[in-house]
Amino acid sequence: MPAMSVIDEVIAANQIYSRTHELRKLTPRPERKLAVLTCMDTRLSIRTLGLKTGDAHILRNAGGIVTDDAVRSLVVSHYLLGTEEIMVINHTDCGLMHTSEEDLRTRVENRAGTAVVSPSFFYAFQNIEENVRKQLQKLRAHPWIPKTVAVRGFVYDVTTGLLREVKDV
Repeated sequence: MPAMSVIDEVIAANQIYSRTHELRKLTPRPERKLAVLTCMDTRLSIRTLGLKTGDAHILRNAGGIVTDDAVRSLVVSHYLLGTEEIMVINHTDCGLMHTSEEDLRTRVENRAGTAVVSPSFFYAFQNIEENVRKQLQKLRAHPWIPKTVAVRGFVYDVTTGLLREVKDV
């Protein structure tokens, strides 16, 4: 019998979980009225933020970047589901800090054997504070993110586990 793939293991674990599915009572509205845009990095979780399931909408992408899709989700989170605060969290030792757009594009093209059609940008960066500020500026400048919504940025230190707020310059 071939070894189970990780996806097969997840499906099996879900079958066990479904027998006691305790999250059915939650609604799609975040209890704490918070949305968090952060990186897909495995070292940052709701536990590291002191949150529990149902407290916040957690949006993840490589780098914690304010993309069109992130804005779409944040707009839905606010207007449809009642969030009133947005946190943007980047983290130390991010993979996107260890490359450049050109290097990453070349790596993908060489391994895939074809030119990259989409995505048009990977949003590599070197300065984490500058990157957080850039993401905050994109959100604050967007006409569909009301000025009444608190938008704040942070760097999560993967070594210490601490969040540090990034202030506007």
